[in-house]
Amino acid sequence: MDGKSFGLSCLSDKEDDSLNLSPFLYKLFREWEDRKARGLFHHDISSCDTKVLPGEHNFVATLIEGRDQKKRPTEFGMNQVLQPFDSGKFNFTKVRPEEVIFRFCETDNDSAHYFDGAPDTISASSSAILINVSPIGYCHVLLTPKIQDCLPQRIDQESFLIAMYVAREARNSFFRVGYNSLGGFATINHLHFQAYYLKVQYPVEKATTDKLTTLVNGVSIAQLVHYPVSGFVFQGGANLEDLSDLVSKVCIFLQESNRPFNVLISESGKRVFLLPQSYAEKQLLRKVSQEFLDMRINPAIWELSGHLVLKRRKDYDDTSEANICRFLVEAGLSETEFQELKRCVLDFLTVSAACNSDIDA
Repeated sequence: MDGKSFGLSCLSDKEDDSLNLSPFLYKLFREWEDRKARGLFHHDISSCDTKVLPGEHNFVATLIEGRDQKKRPTEFGMNQVLQPFDSGKFNFTKVRPEEVIFRFCETDNDSAHYFDGAPDTISASSSAILINVSPIGYCHVLLTPKIQDCLPQRIDQESFLIAMYVAREARNSFFRVGYNSLGGFATINHLHFQAYYLKVQYPVEKATTDKLTTLVNGVSIAQLVHYPVSGFVFQGGANLEDLSDLVSKVCIFLQESNRPFNVLISESGKRVFLLPQSYAEKQLLRKVSQEFLDMRINPAIWELSGHLVLKRRKDYDDTSEANICRFLVEAGLSETEFQELKRCVLDFLTVSAACNSDIDA
């Protein structure tokens, strides 16, 4: 962690873990490597320079020159979190068949079954895992719940639970699942989550937290402290479904309030970070520093969590923890804005719990 550059493979080395991988993750790695060998990616992520910055947080910086010119463009406005699906624009039903790694659906029992040699077509009832053709990390994939339903990029309880199940199925703390809302730098308005493997603890995962409350179902809510981005941390509950249900309710509350946000599902679904942000709004109001506009960083969930993708060699060579902290502070909510949002979220949960009690009664 001395700031020297090294290949990203140093932070994604899974050779010593291969015997301990879950069946799901083992197959995912194998299939992703197959797509890499077939030349389906815009760049070789294993050859991209990466460094862990010295300092309190140990931010991770990766250089992918020109990634913003190669990836699929954003085709919608950034000022509305909820927007209707538009079949005329790019969506994941239009990907090449070879970009599909898995198709999966719910079974009647707890057993997992894997079938090789399935046809390339995607069944109407299935969800899918696709490669991200512009990866920022090893095994960077897209999770698309009920892909043929053409759902817009908005959280619902069932789809969020699918993402939580995928995180649990991986059974590996270095494989995280993330979500970006519209206005929170999702680039495609077709419901999807992202995931990849990075063998280092994210700065946000190491951040100090202050407990806010514990709900009747046992889920605790905390807030980040001494971290450049303000946010909520959820964990606990009697089971994964309790945790998923609560987080998805808060996400739905935020998106219906037109508040952009990002989500990190961590520790195989045991902890969830919910990070509200306002960078796109500040861009529209021309309140973003020119220095950061020139760097062309889009603060999506990976960036807010502490893994920054830089597009210019100069930015990569000159970056520092102090510079990254200033950028993340600008991307997140102000202290006043977060305190107001925290009050709204806690009030919402109080009313929601009261309504549930009335229904049970």
